[in-house]
Amino acid sequence: MIQRHEQRTRLGERTLADYGKRMTLSIIIPVHNEKDNLFQLYTDLKSALEPTKESYEIILVNDGSGDGSEEILNSIAKEDRCIKVIHFRRNFGQTAAMMAGIDYSSGDILVTMDGDNQNDPADIQRLIEKLQEGYDVVSGWRKERKDRRLRVWPSRLANWVISKISGTELHDYGCTLKAYRRDVLSDVKLYGEMHRFIPIYARWQGARVVEMVVNHHERQTGKSHYGLSRTSGVILDLLLIKFMDRYSRNPIHLFGGFGLINFVMALLAFVLMVYYKLWGGKTFIETPLPILTVFFLLIGVTSIFIGFLSEILMRTYYESQKKRPYSIREIIQ
Repeated sequence: MIQRHEQRTRLGERTLADYGKRMTLSIIIPVHNEKDNLFQLYTDLKSALEPTKESYEIILVNDGSGDGSEEILNSIAKEDRCIKVIHFRRNFGQTAAMMAGIDYSSGDILVTMDGDNQNDPADIQRLIEKLQEGYDVVSGWRKERKDRRLRVWPSRLANWVISKISGTELHDYGCTLKAYRRDVLSDVKLYGEMHRFIPIYARWQGARVVEMVVNHHERQTGKSHYGLSRTSGVILDLLLIKFMDRYSRNPIHLFGGFGLINFVMALLAFVLMVYYKLWGGKTFIETPLPILTVFFLLIGVTSIFIGFLSEILMRTYYESQKKRPYSIREIIQ
């Protein structure tokens, strides 16, 4: 059933009532211009999910498609009460579509996958079984990736760089096929291209993350939405996440530390300036040391003030939203 914005919560509750129990599984699939893949994707998903006897929903997020995908999604949703379709007003990107799917999902377990039929729905049950071994996140690894080498090799290099920067060793951050426990995603807010970094964020919060080899198929129809142009944005998003994880609660440590380094450099430049003046036989004008002293001093003062402002902003952020600077996995009483 196609849902208006104001109807989503009520219809979500009705879906749970239809099953007579809590929804256990939500499949979240961003869709952008995949009209020729949708029926096959739907058929494969039903074939993979029906034998499990689990209550489930399939959330298809139409990310501003302009190729007729909307009509196909509408027809599928009309025939199947397990389907929930979300239509964006325009193309906002995969991360936004993923966030919308998470926001409007009802399951205890969330599985994300692409809508291009390159992920295999048969792997969903394997992901869930791995999750039930005690993990919080199971990340797919397309070990035998069916893409052109021009895409595969840069991707492998990017995965290696991301692993080294983040400290989370995964072979394939770009694989959308992943399974999560709902509580791991409760405080996650996604922007940019950050959907691929959820395992990193989850691990930093203490979640147990594991990687599992999954199947990968060649794209049969449609055009890939991924390209090398995204690489720089991905790395910058990673650096932002690294900063937010390490310094979001005490940004003064970063900016203040940088400021103190500049104060030390200013002091050294000043000492050298005095030395050359008194014993080196050079005037201030003959060396760049006076300019360097002032330069390092100004940068140091500016950095300290930025640190103070960042502290005020972060404390306002946490306190205004009643956010806690910690994450609880379990309470036993």
